[in-house]
Amino acid sequence: MEQLSIDQLRSADLLLFGRVTYEGMARYWPSATGVVANLMNNLSKIVFSRTLKNADWERTRLVREHAEAEVASLKQQPGKDIFIFGSANLCATLIPHGLIDEYRLCIAPIVLGNGNPLFKPRPHKMKMNLLEARPLTSGGVILRYQPEREQ
Repeated sequence: MEQLSIDQLRSADLLLFGRVTYEGMARYWPSATGVVANLMNNLSKIVFSRTLKNADWERTRLVREHAEAEVASLKQQPGKDIFIFGSANLCATLIPHGLIDEYRLCIAPIVLGNGNPLFKPRPHKMKMNLLEARPLTSGGVILRYQPEREQ
């Protein structure tokens, strides 16, 4: 899992977060050490929030409105991959606009019983094509899906 994290972060030059995920990440990563921590701390980040007062994690910019327009603009710029970690509410804002090109889901062999679902109710179903299923030694599975684009 660590090597997968390293590979993913090296393929990115921007991380996107909603407020809740950002707050958890910003509490942990700035004081963490190691290769993953160095990558997380040195990548540019954007947090989307209407309520957050400031974004103090280094290399982070706060965007208060129009997440879909901001992400559409970012996708037109040259560069590496853009990743969203968690951030179910941000994803729910971006999904209807077709702004997520690929989903990487980690299925962990734990049932929590509650939480914030990544996929919110929507008026239309979204078909996805499996790109990869990678089992982990922990018993988890990394699934990569690409959403089918509407004709």
